[in-house]
Amino acid sequence: MATNTIRRPAPARPRKDSADLTAALDAIRRIVQSLRVSARAAERRLGVSGAQLFVLHALAEAPAYSLNELAARTFTHQSSVSVVVDRLVRRRLVSRTRSAEDGRRVVLSLTPSGRSLLRSSPEVAQIRLIAALRNLSGTECRVLARHLGRIVREMGATDEPTLFFEDGVQGPARSATRRRSRAASHG
Repeated sequence: MATNTIRRPAPARPRKDSADLTAALDAIRRIVQSLRVSARAAERRLGVSGAQLFVLHALAEAPAYSLNELAARTFTHQSSVSVVVDRLVRRRLVSRTRSAEDGRRVVLSLTPSGRSLLRSSPEVAQIRLIAALRNLSGTECRVLARHLGRIVREMGATDEPTLFFEDGVQGPARSATRRRSRAASHG
């Protein structure tokens, strides 16, 4: 009597670099988890997103004399920070006033309500992340940026980045990218 033998492929052997890959993924998971926990704490305790709290902290250091300046200080795109600032202005946590020196410029600063909210705010993970990156040497930071950029490209995650954990940010660059993606997938 003949028996049917099903040949199963041999189990994949772990690659030699699997420990390094696991360590890299674990580090990314820890960073994302820290950012997520920080964002949830801000939302729960203060009713603002983690990104909004990050912007409030940036403005607590000094007023910003333009959205571009604030974008540079938060290491993000102007369109993303603009949406966050709009939300903070609507909540009366940030004010927009004309510059006394140059009436064409708008100064962004904390309101008394914004300062009060910051006094009871939890720690912001984005600030810890930026401090840790600043502790890298210039060479280490460049190498990290190059490798992370390659990973992002290989993942196809090339949309304009937003502030960390700011849902629903739709700046002009992001909207155009999404329209192109939808058109390509339907075309």
